[in-house]
Amino acid sequence: MEKILVSGGSSGIGNALVKKLVLGGHEVFTFARSVEKLNDLSEELGSGRKMLHTYAFDLRYDDFSLLAAEVKTALGKIDCIINNAGMLVNKPFLELSQTEVEAVFRVNVMAVFPLVQSLIPIMPAGGHIVNISSIGGFQGSMKFPGLSAYSASKGALAILTESMALELSQYNVKVNALALGAVQTEMLEAAFPGYKAPLSPDEMADFILDFTLNGHRYFNGKILPVSLSTP
Repeated sequence: MEKILVSGGSSGIGNALVKKLVLGGHEVFTFARSVEKLNDLSEELGSGRKMLHTYAFDLRYDDFSLLAAEVKTALGKIDCIINNAGMLVNKPFLELSQTEVEAVFRVNVMAVFPLVQSLIPIMPAGGHIVNISSIGGFQGSMKFPGLSAYSASKGALAILTESMALELSQYNVKVNALALGAVQTEMLEAAFPGYKAPLSPDEMADFILDFTLNGHRYFNGKILPVSLSTP
């Protein structure tokens, strides 16, 4: 069984992923800003909580060296990293503040740098890093008004994925990104009240789980669209 880190495991797809991984016998470390939500997650897992390690952490402000120390103490090594945590601001381009743009990029792109840098020393050969991107950040896809900062950040994450795959090949660590279509998460509901996505977090989590465990046998440095819409 694998030892896996999932960022942003307190809600949405991350929450569903953590539950499925733990119930599948994997040992999981997850972090999020909300201590209350992390505690609720542990409670929901019941006896399975012994396979779960949680940590309150804010990707925008907190110390990644402290996070890495917690992961090392809890897991010893880490086989897979799922960079799932994300931030979305739905606001017209001309009304976006610099603070809002920077916050979106810090969570969706910039935090991936120190997070992975701090964890590579405990990731053995054969590891897999999965970056959760968005179909909005996939070149040539349909774009939506109000999502310029979010889509641009996810596009940057796609290029970062390709670059990481090249540089981490010396450690035999594979890196891929999944550009997800709409999923009925709390983040989506907050940005688009009333919109009904075609997939639930549970359904998308099934795909991500399987890809995390097996996808690096077939892919490296790839950005794969996972969407029911065309384009």
